[in-house]
Amino acid sequence: MAKVYVSIGSNIDKQKHITACLTALAEQFNGLELSPIYESEAVGFEGDTFFNLVAKFETDLSVGELNQVLKNIEDAHGRDRSGPKFSGRTLDIDILTYDSVVGEVDGVQLPRDEITKNAFVLQPLADIAPDELHPEQQVSYARLWFFFDKDSQKLWQVSL
Repeated sequence: MAKVYVSIGSNIDKQKHITACLTALAEQFNGLELSPIYESEAVGFEGDTFFNLVAKFETDLSVGELNQVLKNIEDAHGRDRSGPKFSGRTLDIDILTYDSVVGEVDGVQLPRDEITKNAFVLQPLADIAPDELHPEQQVSYARLWFFFDKDSQKLWQVSL
């Protein structure tokens, strides 16, 4: 079984889509652990604020199989892939890490580079796995968050 962390985000009917996503993930994977939920401004485009969180679970699916399951969950909840890369979305689920795998596997780059670039990924990851090490940098997520430029991207904790 591989230990996986995924990021989950939505800025269209956020509460509905995040709740539906968590239900779908819980139906697919046992032992789902969740970070707190954060709200943040859109990064890379003008748009409504996002809800973001990180989920941890174990799976015996390959990276490619897991990625397809996540895309199917997105699609089932109205994900429109026809627009620009940086745009509003009902649901966005990305594999952050798959065990300590580094490199491209089944078309997925691991670990996901957003971990160190976006507060809305790093903060919840540091909350749920503070002592775990980034697979490439071999630095804990808590330490990466400690040194992150928190003025560059604002986020605040929310509840559903």
